[in-house]
Amino acid sequence: MSEMIVKIEAWDSYANRQVDILLDREGISRDKNLDYTCGIFDDDENLVATGSCFGNTIRCLAVSAEHQGEGLLNKIMGHLMEIQMMHGNNHVFLYTKVKSAKFMKSLGFYEIARVGNDLVFMENRRKGFESFCETLKEECTEGERIAGIVMNANPFTLGHQFLVEKAAAENDVVHLFVLSENAGPIPFAVRKRLVREGVSHLKNVICHDSGPYMISSATFPSYFIKDKDDVIRVQAELDIQVFCKIAQVLGIQSRYVGEEIKSHVTAMYNAVMKENLPKQGITCIEIRRTVRDGEAVSASTVRQAIHDRDFESMKKMVPDTTYAYFVSEEGSEVCRRIQAESNVIHY
Repeated sequence: MSEMIVKIEAWDSYANRQVDILLDREGISRDKNLDYTCGIFDDDENLVATGSCFGNTIRCLAVSAEHQGEGLLNKIMGHLMEIQMMHGNNHVFLYTKVKSAKFMKSLGFYEIARVGNDLVFMENRRKGFESFCETLKEECTEGERIAGIVMNANPFTLGHQFLVEKAAAENDVVHLFVLSENAGPIPFAVRKRLVREGVSHLKNVICHDSGPYMISSATFPSYFIKDKDDVIRVQAELDIQVFCKIAQVLGIQSRYVGEEIKSHVTAMYNAVMKENLPKQGITCIEIRRTVRDGEAVSASTVRQAIHDRDFESMKKMVPDTTYAYFVSEEGSEVCRRIQAESNVIHY
């Protein structure tokens, strides 16, 4: 059998069908977020091993049951790490089943957090997460009451602003994390800027990048979790594990979240947090959704207004700083991206 690793192109329907078949046999579904896939074929052109990348993560690893123990997964992993390095990604992450974690550790990956018997989150830096927490600690400010907020802010709305104002009024310090990944039409740099501008009047709020350790629903790897609600639960529980480790470093005692009435994903996410955060000694405080003209304000509603070119409706739901950006020449390209979307996703 040739053990040459080949790139599987998006246009190669035969090879991609084999990828789907192999993944399915191993209890894995094709991840919706992939930007590189490779494989090893036997002499009869049957796919016997595969793996993929998305950004700086490795995903969808599988080896045919008939060929396990032959070192094929090592070869796939070595190749994918070479691809990551070629793209300048020295810091690489993967999500794996618990039973595979020990093997991944032998390949130089280190555990960040795990969710029961469902998932282990790993990285290729022994002290990567520890160093991230130490960097956050440099911005730590003392206070008797310290809160945390995590938001995508896609984009920053009056609802987000009210949530932060509420936390700022009730606490001495608020650590505000903005999800760093680019998972939609509004780039992280823009989202971060609009958040900073929208909370600049709150002097006890410290804005942080979430770094690579907090991930949105849009790119969470769910390929080895079959049930959709289980995907939400596992992501929420993973987020809680990571957040609680950060909270311990920063002295965070409570996490503020916005009430969710439209998105099943976010509503279930909040329910998992309200159940599990107190077990870690952190209070989960849910704030009622901001309403304008009888409609609940949400980022997806704002994006829908931009999509429909209804800037008057959008103006009622966002701070002046957010509105000013989207009606400016600078924001026109992002508006065009939103307007080009066929539908607006609730996240």
